[in-house]
Amino acid sequence: MKELTNEILNNLYVCMVRIRLFEENAGKLQENGKIPGALHMYVGEEAIAAGVMAHLSDQDQITSTHRGHGHLLAKGGEMDKMYAELFGKVTGYNKGKGGSMHISNLEVGMLGANGIVGAGLPIAVGAAFSNKFRKTDRVAIAFFGDGASNEGAFHEAANLAAVLKLPVVFVCENNGYGEFTPQAQHQAITDVADRAAGYGMPGVVVDGMEVIAVYEAAGEAIDRARKGEGPTLLECKTYRFYDHSGVRGMGFNYRTEAEVERWKKRDPLDLFKQHLLDQELMTEADAAALADSIRQEVEAAIEFAENSPDPDLSTLLEDVYTN
Repeated sequence: MKELTNEILNNLYVCMVRIRLFEENAGKLQENGKIPGALHMYVGEEAIAAGVMAHLSDQDQITSTHRGHGHLLAKGGEMDKMYAELFGKVTGYNKGKGGSMHISNLEVGMLGANGIVGAGLPIAVGAAFSNKFRKTDRVAIAFFGDGASNEGAFHEAANLAAVLKLPVVFVCENNGYGEFTPQAQHQAITDVADRAAGYGMPGVVVDGMEVIAVYEAAGEAIDRARKGEGPTLLECKTYRFYDHSGVRGMGFNYRTEAEVERWKKRDPLDLFKQHLLDQELMTEADAAALADSIRQEVEAAIEFAENSPDPDLSTLLEDVYTN
């Protein structure tokens, strides 16, 4: 596993701030009617994408979920092409045809966000099978939520990966809710990681609000996969600060404001920023300068997206079918 150097610590913080500012601004754009369709924000869960992706190269693959912007950003996605995709513009990663829930970038190994719950799991297992068959040291990561762990695709993917000892890590981003349903109402277990034993793989629970904890646990799982020792189920306990979709969405009628505020006191960015300040690896001035720089990046990316052309109607069926 990579040694946790000061450079890596800095990169983790930069990654988390980039995700936060990208998402906050995307949410505002959607609420103002600038971005069409549903938008599922990753705010509150940034430590997971940052901690996992710090161990990956462009050749390693990931599959994502409907809440996938943070995964692509952490994997090396460019803000201008991402915003353009959210706007439905031809300059987007998928020429405006993927949108938020199906954005992908094969060049950095991001095999796609997915609007179907749990659908990314077997895709990641397929990539892992390819990696092993071709005798590479590449690893595939499948991100999914607590609700997706109830899907048949999860069980089939986990079973096959364990039987064949495939180089894949299953990362459950357990934010406590399957859309609007509390975990306790759709599962009789507290830890999704307990299910790992049924397939013969390690199950690990980690605090998903602590990026160093995620980094260390993910590093061990990824290293294990690269060595040919098979899959790991890594459950990251986390929380989404906004509603299931959008900023306001359907309101907080399924969870209380007090609960949300309690989790916000464990904001992963605030926790990690304080750690860096305590270790004298960053000053308040450094943090402010970084945020200003990323805000400028966001503003430029949004301007690029807004000024990009819409896809021509003649291209409607291009990139849809293949021979």
